[in-house]
Amino acid sequence: MLGGMFAVSAVRIDPKDPLSGLELGERPEPAPRPGWTVVTVKAAALNHHDLWTLRGVGITEDKLPMILGCDGAGVTEDGTEVLIHSVIDPRDGEPSILTEAYDGTFAERVLVPTANLVPKPAALSWEQAACLPTAWLTAYRMLFRNSGLRPGDTVLVQGAGGGVATALIVLARAAGFRVWATSRSEEKRARALELGAHAVFESGARLPERVDAVMETVGAATWAHSVKSLRPEGTIVISGATSGAMPPAELTRIFFLQLRVVGSTMGSLDELKALVRMCEATGVRPVVDSVSPLAQARAGFERMEEGEAFGKIVFTL
Repeated sequence: MLGGMFAVSAVRIDPKDPLSGLELGERPEPAPRPGWTVVTVKAAALNHHDLWTLRGVGITEDKLPMILGCDGAGVTEDGTEVLIHSVIDPRDGEPSILTEAYDGTFAERVLVPTANLVPKPAALSWEQAACLPTAWLTAYRMLFRNSGLRPGDTVLVQGAGGGVATALIVLARAAGFRVWATSRSEEKRARALELGAHAVFESGARLPERVDAVMETVGAATWAHSVKSLRPEGTIVISGATSGAMPPAELTRIFFLQLRVVGSTMGSLDELKALVRMCEATGVRPVVDSVSPLAQARAGFERMEEGEAFGKIVFTL
């Protein structure tokens, strides 16, 4: 008989009131499995994916209850400090991420494939390390695999403030791109400048010139602006649509100007290792909005749902 541990779980799906399905309490300890390792979680970061899970995106009722959390860092049973790559690639079946088919990191302990563990550098705090495997890895792939950008090119980051957007600003500046960012919030625009953006604009504002690439995580609210802001043969890289996934397509402009629209999701284990090396080599660090105990997770979910965060919301154990 397995014992219990504290965890934060999705127990119901409700698209209109997602937090009504959030439960904090005891869940069974992870059962041993060949080729998998139990990690004692030290810190775990919140993502929009966790809210989408509570809304029923990427999961069905029969998978509930499901421990949430797809970002984490912790210690293995032999004392090794690790980050967790949350993309699970089974030998047979479709790849998924933690919380879709496997319990996640918002718990005292999590079971993950041993191959998914990446050594944590001593230079990174637990809170910083926990931010890398999802939002920061997503930003890394968007910029360095899918954008076609070269140092000196101009990139527009829509919606400064979110976890991916703040990562994009920091990583793009470190890589030698000219970085522009937008936000509806004057405070978030000011903070984007502090992070390294060369210029900031109100959402939807006319830009001084067209950009080489646009990093799009907002969706419907910014899509038309993203398309209009791009130079001929430029690239829009999309990794999210938090404001809605069905904007007018702007097809005439896309084909007439030969624009590229590229989808991008997460990143590989090798890309996560490269991201860790980049953090070590350049000194860039994840932007942390707030840190609180996992027992206070509901407040963190509320902060994300209300759009108040700038950077990553992190829970510690």
